[in-house]
Parts: sequence; C-alpha cells; structure tokens
Amino acid sequence: MQHAVGSPLPPPHQPGHGPANGWTPAAHHPGPHQGSAPVPPPPPAPGFAPPPVPPAPQHSPAPVPDTTGHVPLPPGAPVAPAATTTPDPAGTTLAVLLIGPAGAGKTSVAKYWADHRRVPTAHISLDDVREWVRSGFADPQSGWNDHSEAQYRLARRTCGFAARNFLANGISCILDDAVFPDRPVVGLGGWKRHVGPGLLPVVLLPGLEIVLERNAERSGNRRLTDEEVARIHGRMAGWYGSGLPIIDNSQLDVPQTARVLDDVLARSIASPPSW
Repeated sequence: MQHAVGSPLPPPHQPGHGPANGWTPAAHHPGPHQGSAPVPPPPPAPGFAPPPVPPAPQHSPAPVPDTTGHVPLPPGAPVAPAATTTPDPAGTTLAVLLIGPAGAGKTSVAKYWADHRRVPTAHISLDDVREWVRSGFADPQSGWNDHSEAQYRLARRTCGFAARNFLANGISCILDDAVFPDRPVVGLGGWKRHVGPGLLPVVLLPGLEIVLERNAERSGNRRLTDEEVARIHGRMAGWYGSGLPIIDNSQLDVPQTARVLDDVLARSIASPPSW
C-alpha cells in the first residue's frame, strides 16, 4: 500500500492504551454540542442495578492470504500419464532428466528444447546450481572427496525441489546431469526421490571423438582433461542395455537433437521406461 509523501505511518496499536490513533469516538462523531464539555449520564435510581454487560464476542483473526505464489508440492505421482494415442510432448507438462558426459551437449540441447516449447518450461542445470557456492566450492577436478560429494548431493536436492515447485505451478522442466550407470542409487535413485517417479530420463551419448572436440572448446572449470573425458565417456557407455532411451547426437546439431528428443519423449510418455 502506498502512502502520501510526508504522511507518517500510524504507530501500531498497543493493547490497553485506548484506540489505535489516540482519538476518542466523540472526536470522530461529535454530538449536537460540539466543542462543549461532555454531559455525564444521570445517576441510576435507588435500588436499581444495571444489567450486566455481556462480554464482547471474540473473533479469531482472519487468515492472511498467501501472495507469494507458492504452491504445495505435489505427491510423487507421474508427471505425464500414459496416453492411449501418440502424445505431443511439445504441449505436455513434463519433467525430463537429460543425462550425458561432459561435452555431450546437454546444456545446449536442454536450453534450446526449453526455449522452443509451446508450454512454459524451465531449464535447471545441476552445474549452475553447484556453482552457486563461491567461497568453499569443492571442485571435483581437484579430487573427488567428501566435500564435493556433499555439495553435489545438496545441489541435486535443490534442483529437485525447484523442479517439483515448477511442476506444481504448471511449468515443465528439464534437468541435466552427468549421472553414471554404475552408481544408480546416488544418480537416478536420487533424482527419482527428489522429483518423482514421473521423471523421464534420456541419455545423450555422442561418440568419444565428438565429446573430446566439444570439451576442447570449453574454458574454466567446465573443461576437463582428455583422460578424464575418456574415462567419463567409458563409464557412460554402461547405459547401453539399461532400458533408458539413448540419443547418439554425433551427427546432429542442437535443433535436430531437440526434435529427436521430442520423438523419444513421446514414446516414453506412451510407454514409460522401467528404471
């Protein structure tokens, strides 16, 4: 609420100190003799006892409306129900987890896919959330340890909460993370707990030479050594035979990969993968 410039806000009302503004009711509603001394009421007749005054009714304060836009998180139900006809993922509220090694193009594809949907869609990057930590950031390139593991788990929970809150408000989301198939409890299991069983995982896995080439174009702590890239890519190959959909985008640009992703998601909605 805006107040006129120069007009001070009234002080808060203190119980037992009269009206909140310090004025008497007579000041608001003067009688016929405005400005004269108030006339006291006549004394009661002898032997007359005035009836007791009933106590004023007590009213519970009215609830304050929630204007923050927060919506309670939904239970862990499927985000997109199975369809009897071929669904259109471009117009469906979805939660997608894009998995892949460093240099697979996860972030670029996720951003493009979110930008070009017909329904509101958010992109949630685990790396971006992890880098919210400035002082004390545990860089895995310096050696994976308890601190980097703890920050990874914290970032994953934060991303999962954000995804569920977006979904509760009717906004789709796509998350990207380098989830390893040899650590299903930490990776997929954690995402499933934090987002819900309706999460649709898709693996983005181009050839090793493509991943090395894309990684060489990176800078800062996003760039890994060739040995580390090869090691991660080898572990990601374990997704073959897992039952999860895999996209080899070695010969695809970002828009083409996003279109293939839509096709894969349409099949996943009609027949969700078992994971």
